[in-house]
Amino acid sequence: MGEDAWNFVGHAVRADELDLIRSIVHEYGGLSRMELAATVCELLGWTRATGRLKARECRDLLERLEAAEAIRLPAKRVGRPRGAQTAVPITARGDVAAMIRGTVHDLTPIVIERVTTREARLLFRELIGRHHYLGHATPYGAHLRYVIYATRPQRQVVACLQFSSAAWRLTPRDAWIGWDEATRVRHLPQVLNNSRFLVLPWIAAYNLASTILSRVARQVVPDWATTYGVTPLLLETLVDPRRFDGASYRAANWIVVGTTTGRGRNDRHRRVVRVPKRVLIYPLVPDAAERLRGR
Repeated sequence: MGEDAWNFVGHAVRADELDLIRSIVHEYGGLSRMELAATVCELLGWTRATGRLKARECRDLLERLEAAEAIRLPAKRVGRPRGAQTAVPITARGDVAAMIRGTVHDLTPIVIERVTTREARLLFRELIGRHHYLGHATPYGAHLRYVIYATRPQRQVVACLQFSSAAWRLTPRDAWIGWDEATRVRHLPQVLNNSRFLVLPWIAAYNLASTILSRVARQVVPDWATTYGVTPLLLETLVDPRRFDGASYRAANWIVVGTTTGRGRNDRHRRVVRVPKRVLIYPLVPDAAERLRGR
């Protein structure tokens, strides 16, 4: 790959930036990969709107450069890599409980709590790890997580939900917006991916899932803006048609825009066979497509 072909979160990496990356990796070989990535971000000013370093994404770039034999990184240290399956706690909080049937009104008011504490992170990890078919994995880049509680007949967890960085390319979504390459690069941070949604398997309350989706769509906008300095305009999700029909999303006014090709985020660098997924989107403002095409 030519030196002008490297891309970092929409930024075409210049030759002088590559020279600096090579110099840092050579001079500071005693640092971990994440520490090297943070150093590169600091020197090149690769930060989010909030000023936080884009270190996770930079580490991905460094590892792609290493795969192309453009640099040589230090050996990976023992730790939890991005996207890796994590150890899932096994406690009574995650055990299957008695079936609850009825409607969402039998459980209201519904409380949506953002995951911010260690205890909440462990609970989220256990519930997703034990009961979601994809399991729990370290999210890619920016993300927010929520645990959803019913308050009747008593306070109890009924669902978990996660938003993370949008897919780099998603043909049905990009076509719906009307994106060309340059515009997609500029506005992709304003799209969020609903990468996990779990209603606990012993909760069978009519309209609960669609109610949660409608409520959290309003809550995630200010939460994401406060955390990352970016106001999202569009939500996306991928539904495996072998398992789900997406009825809850459609009931919450999400729109089916097509099907993926079955390729993943990093398929340029690894051979992965994936099942095509149904693509659904949710505009957070009436003119989302127009604003995502704007300058």
